Amino acid sequence: MKESTVNIIEELIIRYNILEVCKNDILSALEMLIDIYKNNKKLLVAGNGGSAADAQHMVGELMKAFVLPRKLSISKQLEIKNMFPQDSHYLINNLQNAFSAISLLGENSLTSAYSNDKASNLVFAQQIFGLGNPGDVFLAISTSGNSENIIYACEVAKVQKMKVIGLTGETGGKMKKLCDIVICVPSNITFKIQEYHLPIYHALCLALENEFFGDEI
Repeated sequence: MKESTVNIIEELIIRYNILEVCKNDILSALEMLIDIYKNNKKLLVAGNGGSAADAQHMVGELMKAFVLPRKLSISKQLEIKNMFPQDSHYLINNLQNAFSAISLLGENSLTSAYSNDKASNLVFAQQIFGLGNPGDVFLAISTSGNSENIIYACEVAKVQKMKVIGLTGETGGKMKKLCDIVICVPSNITFKIQEYHLPIYHALCLALENEFFGDEI
């Protein structure tokens, strides 16, 4: 990992020193995410309520440029030029490299149909069963660590031979034992937990972007 990448996590702790207790787990989560993207795997993310918004927010930062330019490689540019010369300038100037990430909150037809036909508390688990592959990572966001639909999703992620990162409150809840890495922020109050979650996943997105697209230091 680049020194400048580690520095992003160090700066997070300077700005939010209360998160010092989470530092090693944040770094471990970052290492896992770097590894999956080096191996062309993907991230699935889910949560409820405010955590659902966080899941979508994080995916938005990963799937397009966050703070650094993510220009296409020369080989990809040449491929576009050869295949679609008439549109190549527009495509090359606007497409950006992405970290493959999927929020499990957007499939309204699937989730409503599955909830009606089968079990509403398995809507995330069903999507993980359909989308998750060995080596992928599920980022489970739950302020209590006890959200039933998140617990089931973690279990199915393990069945699919995925890794699980938990982002939760200070106890970790029932989810803790199902996670390979769990980031437990130091609060048991929902809105405060959510306030700590945002700078953590922002820092993870910044660090990933720096590792793959930043300076070589």
